[in-house]
Amino acid sequence: MKNSIKKRKICFVITSFIHYSRNILVLEELRRRKNVELHILIGGPALLSKYTSRNSQVKELLLKEGFKNIHEIYFNLEGDVHVVKAKSTGLGIIEFANSFNDIKPDIVIIRGDRFEVLSAAIAAAYMNIPVAHIEGGDRTGTIDESVRHAITKISHIHFATNKPAFQRIIKMGEDKNYVFNFGSPDVEIVHKIANGKHKIDFEKVGSGAPFKLNEEFLMVMFHPVSSEVEHSARNTRILLKAVKNFDKPVLWFWPNIDAGAEEIAHELRVFKDKTQNHKIHFMRYIQPKEFIYLLRHTNCLIGNSSAGIKECSYLGIPVVNIGNRQGRRLRAKNVIDVDLEPQNIDKAIRHQLKVGSYKSSALYSGNNTARNIAKILSSIPLYIQKSFNG
Repeated sequence: MKNSIKKRKICFVITSFIHYSRNILVLEELRRRKNVELHILIGGPALLSKYTSRNSQVKELLLKEGFKNIHEIYFNLEGDVHVVKAKSTGLGIIEFANSFNDIKPDIVIIRGDRFEVLSAAIAAAYMNIPVAHIEGGDRTGTIDESVRHAITKISHIHFATNKPAFQRIIKMGEDKNYVFNFGSPDVEIVHKIANGKHKIDFEKVGSGAPFKLNEEFLMVMFHPVSSEVEHSARNTRILLKAVKNFDKPVLWFWPNIDAGAEEIAHELRVFKDKTQNHKIHFMRYIQPKEFIYLLRHTNCLIGNSSAGIKECSYLGIPVVNIGNRQGRRLRAKNVIDVDLEPQNIDKAIRHQLKVGSYKSSALYSGNNTARNIAKILSSIPLYIQKSFNG
């Protein structure tokens, strides 16, 4: 009688639609491995319909792709102030602890720098569950950078997405045998699907001005900055006026859940209801293939999203990065940084439209990124007690 293969139980945490869309290849690679029992834990904004479209519910998309062992937890409080985010972080620790106690994973894998991700890391660490972290070591700005580095110090296995980030993780005292740079899963997805053809019915997706893909267009992804919440409404009005002045069709994506998001959303609703003859079509998150298709064909991405720094670097899409939300993140030549002065935004957009496109950058690229991450997760020796190296 043959001995059965002992499977490593891996729990992948998804707390936003972005975690799904940017890590779908990692999930697929983990599912393929015979020595892995994959569990997916969905929580936070990823379960809230107000932050996704009807066609982009994470659980439904995962089920459609054939994934099993999907779990859900709810812990986000309603509200748009800092104390609510702090309380949601605490509730997240409780709910993640309950779920980890039920699932009993060998590893918990998390991504990025969101407050819900910190909740998952703390809960796992106190339950002696090794934590693997994707995208540690990056420099960004605001509270996100502090959260990211805190998660690095809690985590046991690290998947940096670029060489400087890899080096920072080592300098933070992490064991170099557990730090890897396989490139960004985000960019690998772009590489695989950017040239596909997709049909999007904009009458069913989003609202606002009619939109057709056969025209030149701009894209806006503008999120709140936690340290500048009091300026969210004013900054949104400035950016709305700036892009409207170009008299081009615009796809404007709804903000994320961070403090200040409701102020931005309110300004977008007021603009949509009271402004006549504008050309802005407002959208929530859409499926990865559709989003990358749109990103591939836009004339310029404007705002403060990491998509402008990473995905657009590979695609060579011109980017106008506004403010300090991505201020310290490693970037390619396709990015122009500006403050929220109207004339500076206008000048930067005009310059980028004149440039047209940039040479593809390999700053965040790697070979077989998802496959390499899955291989390490399924085979690397695990440990619990961390110590400072160096």
